[in-house]
Amino acid sequence: MGKLEGKTAVITGGASGIGLATAKRFIADGAFVYIFGRRQEALDAALAELGPEARAVRGDTTNPDDLDHLFETIKGEKGGIDILFANAGVGEFAPLGQITADHYAHTFDINVRGTLFTVQKALPLIRKGGSIILTGSTVGVMGTPAMSVYSASKAAVRNFARSWALDLKGTGIRVNVLSPGATETQKVRELFATTGMEDEIVAGFEEKAPLGRIGDPSETAAVAAFLASDDSSYMTGGEVFVDGGIAQV
Repeated sequence: MGKLEGKTAVITGGASGIGLATAKRFIADGAFVYIFGRRQEALDAALAELGPEARAVRGDTTNPDDLDHLFETIKGEKGGIDILFANAGVGEFAPLGQITADHYAHTFDINVRGTLFTVQKALPLIRKGGSIILTGSTVGVMGTPAMSVYSASKAAVRNFARSWALDLKGTGIRVNVLSPGATETQKVRELFATTGMEDEIVAGFEEKAPLGRIGDPSETAAVAAFLASDDSSYMTGGEVFVDGGIAQV
């Protein structure tokens, strides 16, 4: 029996990258998983990989009606939620002097407002003993050139967990932040490629990380499974880094 046997999990941004890897891991550990994302083609492709223990719902975390549809669907089909992985996010390069209002709004709408209302709208369905996992980032605790807006959004997510742990006192619901470093996903590769220096950026991360490489999504998924399970039953308000040590030394 897997450590998530019989659990119902929800993963936003679940059709690719860390979200998809985590969906695979949760299913392997016994959970039924709802993945939520904006692109139907990506959702369909993900479902083909995940099999019958997954269900896809199309929508945008910045759209309240889409979130309502997601949680109404889950309520009707499963009755409640045991694990919520608020993973949907976006990052773009923009150095000081080139930051636009649109860049700021886009980043904060998805990373901060989307995370907030995903959790708040899910809360009535989250069962006692449930686990909320928020996707943070190493840049939330580091200075990072050309990523100040993204970094600030992830610092906000970090404080959500601290504050919500207090708001949730007495409910039995835990909330923690999972903060990856550079990870081998299509989205990360596309971001690096916008600079024209993709290989150099990856090499820089590999040189800085004590483990000498960037991460694999399955490694982050393994830690998500830990935070989702009773193995982390005495953890709330915390942050766990999966970064090869890059933000720790």
